Amino acid sequence: MERLQKIIANSGYTSRRKAEELIIQGKVKVNGKVITELGYQVDSHADIQIENQHLTKEEKEYYLLYKPEKTITSVQDNRKRTTVRDLIDTRARIYPIGRLDYDTTGVLLLTNDGELTNRLMHPSNHIEKRYLAKIKGNLTKEQILKLKDGIEIEGRKVIPTKLKVRHKGINTSKIEIGIIEGRNHIVKKIFAELEHPVINLKRESYAFLNLEGLKKGEYRKLTIKEIKKLYSLK
Repeated sequence: MERLQKIIANSGYTSRRKAEELIIQGKVKVNGKVITELGYQVDSHADIQIENQHLTKEEKEYYLLYKPEKTITSVQDNRKRTTVRDLIDTRARIYPIGRLDYDTTGVLLLTNDGELTNRLMHPSNHIEKRYLAKIKGNLTKEQILKLKDGIEIEGRKVIPTKLKVRHKGINTSKIEIGIIEGRNHIVKKIFAELEHPVINLKRESYAFLNLEGLKKGEYRKLTIKEIKKLYSLK
């Protein structure tokens, strides 16, 4: 017996968070009965319907996408903008693990494996993401030291796991920064706090995965070895 939202997420239908929303909204039936209880336990033989569609299990699929600019990190958009899901040729109901801003490029993982998504997104699983930020101006030595020691953003301190000045120009510079934070726009907020706004941002790696061999808009399937390694991250 397992919780209903976990079974829905593991089937590849949607993320666990979205599954919980569907249950609360009364859009999920188990053996013909509407279920609105998040802790409801079901077995593997239960007939589950979501919005009157029978739940079926999909083969698990795992992708690494080099997300381009002007692309929504979502599976659909009511403004008809391009989504990351549009860029991958599959019939599986994949969805992104985490988010990248509309104008941010770089590594993005997509899958229909709800268990892996939940593992990687859980706050206790401190996964490093490395970014290359092009910012206005140049950081002073004092600002670099302040950032290395940790900078307070919205009442919580952020300490980079990596900080390196890649390029220093006259009016702009490029900074490599590693973080384990999962808060929205956190890199942009860090540099805004230092009064050096981000001009553009690229996520160069997620844990051990990087963009090697890919161009913007291209993607590849993860290997079995990579999938097992993601499951082992702590």
